[in-house]
Amino acid sequence: MQRELLTTLLNWKALPERKPLLIDGARQTGKTYLLQTLFGQHFPRVLRIDFLESPKMADAFAGSLVPQDVLTNIELLTGQPFNLQTDLLILDEIGECPRAVTALKYFAEQTPQAFIAASGSNIGLLNTFPVGKVEQYNLRPLTFREFLLAANEPALLKVYDAAQNSAATHSRLFEKLTDYYFTGGMPEAVSLWFKLVDQSILERVRAVAKVQADLLAGYSRDFGKYAGKTDAALIEAIFTAVPSQLAAVVDESVKRFKFKDVYARKSRYQDLETGIAWLEKCRLVLKNYPLEGLPRSSLAAYKKDNMVKLFLFDVGLLNHMLGVSYLELKQQNFEYKGYIAENFVQQELAALGIDPCFSWHDARAEIEFILTDATGNIVPLEVKSGKRTRARSLQSFIEKCQPLKTIKLTGTQGSSALEQQHLVYPLYYTAHAVTQHLLT
Repeated sequence: MQRELLTTLLNWKALPERKPLLIDGARQTGKTYLLQTLFGQHFPRVLRIDFLESPKMADAFAGSLVPQDVLTNIELLTGQPFNLQTDLLILDEIGECPRAVTALKYFAEQTPQAFIAASGSNIGLLNTFPVGKVEQYNLRPLTFREFLLAANEPALLKVYDAAQNSAATHSRLFEKLTDYYFTGGMPEAVSLWFKLVDQSILERVRAVAKVQADLLAGYSRDFGKYAGKTDAALIEAIFTAVPSQLAAVVDESVKRFKFKDVYARKSRYQDLETGIAWLEKCRLVLKNYPLEGLPRSSLAAYKKDNMVKLFLFDVGLLNHMLGVSYLELKQQNFEYKGYIAENFVQQELAALGIDPCFSWHDARAEIEFILTDATGNIVPLEVKSGKRTRARSLQSFIEKCQPLKTIKLTGTQGSSALEQQHLVYPLYYTAHAVTQHLLT
């Protein structure tokens, strides 16, 4: 299973001097596998410390935080040698050891030649953070392209990378997209899905569903363990409300999150703000802010915190929480459930570093996403989940805002015409569309 962030890590390794790496991300998104297995194979030796598995390793940081003193303590506690010039040190679940977080500052300043990599699933909850002293990246669930990599079908990956547009390509890629809607991008679920490819479809579905149920149970336990002053029951109520509110939308765009009736005796944004912030910091929800009127860059300047759409961080877990069956997805009975496609697009954008996202509404017109290109021009991104691709909202946006370019993502094959202004892509090419027309 390959991760595209590996290329960034290898570039970091090639630098003559470097700050420590810090890989953030929700629990079970594959941070340890990325660092130890994929990245670690490029080093003669990897020394990994997991502060969650081995709390006593915090003793290595109890005294002096001078890097050489810390490394000496680690060698004594692990019984393993470590070469500062050639080996990789992984500090896993570093949020469990605040002094190890502080130590990253001293590694950055005193040993810039060292290969120090840290990871954690509660980085956003830390009270202190070595700002400017780490190279921080967020590892999200597998993207659709990473899902295709895991499928180990080189011919299919080749046509995907070339963004080919043909009936045969569309059939195969849309089939894989609906598989991805079911499995999502959590590494264990994806791994099982392809590992059991020779088993019956019922066995594969049951195995993936079991993994997803276990993951959700683990997140629920984390609410109680890490919530601190924030009410764990409140966090769970918000987390559960995200899928149910998304599913309330039929043939329309996702609406902003409603705060009323989510939790007893709390009905305002201010009542739920801490719980929403907790889920965002732990990378379990994604935010999208609806904007009104004539959108202008920078979009973030016009957002209102109390007007927000919330999406789940993984579309597979979303469908599991809602009880959407694999058969229903494959039969495309979800055609009018545009929230699934919207959640998928939001995930793909987040993986490209576009987080939070923004949308647009005006009277009865709604555009699911509005983005800015490299020169600050506003680009609407409309999402149509099924074959109903009429774009009245998009036409309204064009008339009122006069964008230089528009993008529509659909459940159809898209457009084969060499259109440079009003682009139409199939949903599975979300990353292509955004990368080619907005990020370059």
